[in-house]
Amino acid sequence: MNAPVPTHRPIQQLNDQLISQIAAGEVVERPSAVVKELLENALDAGATQITVRLEEGGVKRIAITDNGRGIAPDQLPLALARHATSKITSLTDLENVATLGFRGEALASIASVAAVSITTRTGDAPHAWEIVGSHQGTVAPSSGPCGTTIDVQDLYFNTPARRKFLKSEQTEYGHCAEVVRRIALARPDVSFSLTHNGRTIDHWNVCEMAKRSAQILGSDFAEARLAIDETAGPLRLFGYAGLPTASKARADGQFFYVNGRYVRDKLLVHAVRAAYQDVLHGDRFPSYVLALDLDPALVDVNVHPSKIEVRFRDSRAVHQFVFHAVQRALAATTATAHGSSPAPISAAEITPSTGSDWRRPHEQASFGTQLTQTFSPSPFPPGSRWDAPESAGVAQSTTNYGALFADGAARPASSFAAMPMPAPSSGPSNDDFPLGFALAQLHGIYILAQNTRGLVLVDMHAAHERILYEQLKNALDAQVDGQDMQVQSLLIPVTFFADAIEVATATDHQETLQALGFDIGALSPTTLAVRAVPTLLKNADAQTLARDVLRDVREFGGSRVLIERRNELLGTLACHTAVRANRILSNPEMNALLRQMESTERADQCNHGRPTWVQLDISALDKLFLRGQ
Repeated sequence: MNAPVPTHRPIQQLNDQLISQIAAGEVVERPSAVVKELLENALDAGATQITVRLEEGGVKRIAITDNGRGIAPDQLPLALARHATSKITSLTDLENVATLGFRGEALASIASVAAVSITTRTGDAPHAWEIVGSHQGTVAPSSGPCGTTIDVQDLYFNTPARRKFLKSEQTEYGHCAEVVRRIALARPDVSFSLTHNGRTIDHWNVCEMAKRSAQILGSDFAEARLAIDETAGPLRLFGYAGLPTASKARADGQFFYVNGRYVRDKLLVHAVRAAYQDVLHGDRFPSYVLALDLDPALVDVNVHPSKIEVRFRDSRAVHQFVFHAVQRALAATTATAHGSSPAPISAAEITPSTGSDWRRPHEQASFGTQLTQTFSPSPFPPGSRWDAPESAGVAQSTTNYGALFADGAARPASSFAAMPMPAPSSGPSNDDFPLGFALAQLHGIYILAQNTRGLVLVDMHAAHERILYEQLKNALDAQVDGQDMQVQSLLIPVTFFADAIEVATATDHQETLQALGFDIGALSPTTLAVRAVPTLLKNADAQTLARDVLRDVREFGGSRVLIERRNELLGTLACHTAVRANRILSNPEMNALLRQMESTERADQCNHGRPTWVQLDISALDKLFLRGQ
């Protein structure tokens, strides 16, 4: 089909109305964009109480009232004029934006496609003032409290082409409510109220971040989250990261803020995703509320019309800082770091018992003959009282429990009294060990243990897999710590076709690639050659590996492909080495596994992100049997 011949027109200046409507196409995409811009203005004005009233999903009416400092009456026309703002005055201010808004075109764009009225009153004014329409409107006295109310009605009334692209009332309201939630989550020091069609939907009072995040993300997130607060130079990351076991099938519980501004930045999302890599199952998505504070001069917020994306001056440093901060938080064992249970006693603190007791000598059995002593599953000295079967301490009396380990046939209960027994206080306490002590093995798959809270079920293969995986990683890291990356030179270089971006990346980031163990050079403007790869990945596809590394280096200033591939190999080794199902474990072996879990990072999930243990509280058991009801 032939394209129509365009009509020739002379170059001419566009009128202000058309310019504002063009800008509105970028700034005011839908009612939720209006809500976002007006809320940001209210926060920039120092408001501590904000009310949002919507009608018909925001299409008919959006009214936002705040108790901020207000606008002087002589400045009201400028508030609706294009490129007029109080937030920046020079290029230096633009490079150091410390406010949420700064362009000065939001109100003008909104006024060009909707009926807008502003009622405002400063703290020293005897009454409020009002302006209707545009910057050409008349400022008239009005009534109202200190602060500002912006009333936007009939969105896109004069642009029917845009109005017909709006979705249903419920859909548009959902987008508006999501914007309010995002901003309310970032500012727990401000109270928010959301009303739709005369009915109050949400109300959040001033509170702490912990409570505000629980109110918005739900109690499930509040019960399964880790606090983060780390600082490195000008960077500070704080907030909450959800536990891997509380992951979701959708990425609707992820909130990241940069200097108080909600962003969807691929660099930050990638950093958090990489931190969750070996603790997240399948295509699940973690939930988190994280805020990054840094010098405004180190971040450019003026790269997207909706200010949803940012650009960092040193993207690699930011990526690594966020990654390591989240990773360190996830490395903590939930049994010891997330809950009321105390940390386990280390092996160095344990002193063997010299007293006479009923326990027979016992040597700790290993989980498998394939493991060396370096990876011994038991943290306790072999033959010690903590390594013996009595470590399966339970709430029953020591006298009765001793019968389980008596030599020979079972003895009558009366014979127990004649046996020398230690004082009950001398034995191990459940309080000392968060995961408790083993009671039995179920179907050759699970370990049943008892702790102070109730019962613990452990997937022995998954738990042992994580233990071995972390030990292998630590051993390899200790081996190469302080040394250059061990590389394998290729006898015949691997060549492949590359586009101009890949060739430029390989040329400009030679030092980074060499630090990662790669020797990648350009043979021609369209061909790259891989001459060396890390020794650990010498059997991998060199072309695919090189492309992945170049992509990461280009996008994030560095690459985690090497570590990810390495961890895949170690994870496979750990999976094949871990104790198998239907392997009968003795009581000392089961307890040794529990102790190892308590001292191993990320022991709550296996290498594939599945949980390794679950807690069944006494209260839940009581409900099953209707006790106390």
